[in-house]
Amino acid sequence: MASLLGVLFDGLAYGMLLFLVSVGLSVTLGLMNFVNLAHGAFAMLGGYVCVVLMQRWGVPFLMALPAAFVASAAAGLILERVLYRRFYRRSHLDQVLVTIGLVFMAIAVATWMFGPQQQPLRLPGALSGQWTLLGVDLNVYRCFLLVVGALLAWTLTLVLERTRFGAAVRAAVDDARVAEALGVRVTLVFQLTFAVGCGLAGLGGALGVEVLGLDPTFPLKYIVYFLLVVAVGGTGSLKGPLFAALLLGVADVAGKYYLPQVGAFILYAIMVLLLIVRPQGLVARA
Repeated sequence: MASLLGVLFDGLAYGMLLFLVSVGLSVTLGLMNFVNLAHGAFAMLGGYVCVVLMQRWGVPFLMALPAAFVASAAAGLILERVLYRRFYRRSHLDQVLVTIGLVFMAIAVATWMFGPQQQPLRLPGALSGQWTLLGVDLNVYRCFLLVVGALLAWTLTLVLERTRFGAAVRAAVDDARVAEALGVRVTLVFQLTFAVGCGLAGLGGALGVEVLGLDPTFPLKYIVYFLLVVAVGGTGSLKGPLFAALLLGVADVAGKYYLPQVGAFILYAIMVLLLIVRPQGLVARA
């Protein structure tokens, strides 16, 4: 029972981390219908910003996290104005080609600047160690990830469903011309939404350094996981990707713990099964 609870906890924590890194893609792909395969590059940028600030400048971890968000959001804002907005109305194939090209460029730049090795990250003492509850060892940092992920999911859902900006985003995505006629500045809305999505990727990348690691191949190594979360969860809301991330996280950890010889097969089998049963995702767009 203790091992079962431990696997469940680790799976939920891993799933919440997947959500934290993938939530930005849920915004750009799920809400804006833009296939941004370079999402992992923005997550990698946030991770490197966090590591550099902590290692070279002595910035505390909790202060480096907002900096990772701002740096990735700024990069997304610049690329949106220079490149991405030219592809909003283009086919998904064009979007895939241009963003996968950005991935390889980001990998080359990261390798040139930081080398191919993994980047170490030392967590503060308050987030290190373990707690013991009912005979189960709970990693403190994974508990922190669960809390941050839950707060972030609640905040984003509140913003998108209960604020004027969230209504403007949904209106701009559903029918840009009508939204403009009603006074919505569609260009500005898309620009801010894309920047927020990239900033969330950077924040997730910074939070994931300790668990996922960080090296120049990060955008390619985890891009399938990001896409799985959005595809299985659906594009209807942020709740779908959250549920999908938690489900996939538990399935991945349980599969590797109980059936290590199978590897990631269980994860992909569950994905195929869910998409057959619910091709629109766990939570479809209303």
